[in-house]
Amino acid sequence: MTELKPRRSVLYMPGANERALEKAKTLPADALILDLEDAVTPDAKEAARERVCAAAASGEYGTREVTIRVNGIDTEWHEADVRAAAKAGPAAVVVPKVNSAREVHNIERALELGGAPEHTKIWAMLETPVAMLHAEEIAAASERLTVLVMGTNDLAKELHAEHVPGRAPLLGGLSLSLLAARASGKVILDGVYNDVKDLAGFEAECLQGRQFGFDGKTLIHPGQLEASNRVFAPSAEEIERSQRIIEAFTQAQAAGQGVVTVDGRMIENLHVDNARRTLALADAIGAR
Repeated sequence: MTELKPRRSVLYMPGANERALEKAKTLPADALILDLEDAVTPDAKEAARERVCAAAASGEYGTREVTIRVNGIDTEWHEADVRAAAKAGPAAVVVPKVNSAREVHNIERALELGGAPEHTKIWAMLETPVAMLHAEEIAAASERLTVLVMGTNDLAKELHAEHVPGRAPLLGGLSLSLLAARASGKVILDGVYNDVKDLAGFEAECLQGRQFGFDGKTLIHPGQLEASNRVFAPSAEEIERSQRIIEAFTQAQAAGQGVVTVDGRMIENLHVDNARRTLALADAIGAR
């Protein structure tokens, strides 16, 4: 089984804010996105780039996966951002509004030319109708691309859709992106929840995301960390049931039995695979 990295909570941190970058070292986030895009004004881009790259290269964030979000491909800052990020060697470079496999190839080449270490991966943000319709080719474009990140705010804007509980206007795009991620063996992260004071609504959206199959959620405020970490982690009951499924299946195989039931439900190979993944994720979280 491929090594599982917990990405239950992936927190955006503004790259221009030195205090925020320092605070991030103490927060219980699985991963951080040090942001050079939306959180940074044009006149602060260069200073933020220097600050974020120094932070990513510092090794001071413990077990947190540290990534850098660069400015978009069509902006004047993109090339310099990618060059600097390649040199800093974060866990990944997060690229907004990726719309094609060709753009992924260009990003990959830029990282290679910049001397990025092998461990620096590409996280592609899917934020437009074009990206939804080409999600599979984007996801499969490069082995260096390991994570898809949903940009639900921009997607809603492009669709002229409203933000409503349950996210009905976005479900088509979310589903296409999930299919692409699973077809290509990539991790996929759900988009942000905008109302940082509505913790009940946020938790409901985390639960929806987990039920859909997302690996975790991107966050815009530290107050969202607890619920995201909890919802996207296996519960004690799930861990205990997974252990019983594997044990029952193993015993049945040893006894030459063709049918296994746990809690009155028939167990097949797919249930065992899911149980093993649950335990592997729990172990990975526990090792943090």
